[in-house]
Amino acid sequence: MSAAEVDEGLEMVTPPREPPSVPERAADAPPLDFRRRLLVRVVSWIVLALGRTWRVRVYGRRWLVARTADDARVVVALWHGQLLSVAWVQRQPTRAMISEHRDGEMIAYIMGRLGIASIRGSTSRGGARALLECAKVLRSRADVAITPDGPRGPRHHFAPGAAIVAFRARTSIVPVGVHVDRAWRLRSWDQFEIPKPFARLTVVYGAPVNVEGADVRDVSARSDEYARAMNAVAARAAVLGGGA
Repeated sequence: MSAAEVDEGLEMVTPPREPPSVPERAADAPPLDFRRRLLVRVVSWIVLALGRTWRVRVYGRRWLVARTADDARVVVALWHGQLLSVAWVQRQPTRAMISEHRDGEMIAYIMGRLGIASIRGSTSRGGARALLECAKVLRSRADVAITPDGPRGPRHHFAPGAAIVAFRARTSIVPVGVHVDRAWRLRSWDQFEIPKPFARLTVVYGAPVNVEGADVRDVSARSDEYARAMNAVAARAAVLGGGA
């Protein structure tokens, strides 16, 4: 698939959403208390209600949706603060790497409501097991979504986990960029975005980036290159969304 074929303009047809999934609970995570369970249910309802008001434009995703069962799956790379917007538009078999801490339990539940199952772990906790699980998911014909700057930053810093997964699974990284014209941004390290009612979301899927190298160390050394690809796609989303 060439870059020209990927960069094909506005997607006019919205694929159906994957059915909700039951989130996988981290093995050593304490159960959510009643207050937190109630909170995640309320937040999920709010997200679903907000999402129905959003005006969404997606670029460059047609080839992903058009894949057959025999085509390779990919690692979808996005910045942590834009997780909600990408989860809303992904709409194809996907599992997302979600950290094992308590907040991760809440995020996994919300992602599950959007049809995205979870892989529990991160590059800092449960990393080796999670990376192996990601490679297994890719071979089972589902995409894997990874936030290279998650779960604790620094913001927009590309940790090598996504590249290592793609290298081991012999697949590509697809960088995703988002521009939201109106959003609430949390006072967190990632400036997590929650699009406001009737916000316009512009989501750009970039050309697949081949992950090459002699070994994992060689692949990890190219993290700046992958970060540049992500930032280029984010810049294009800003232009198409009217933000630049």
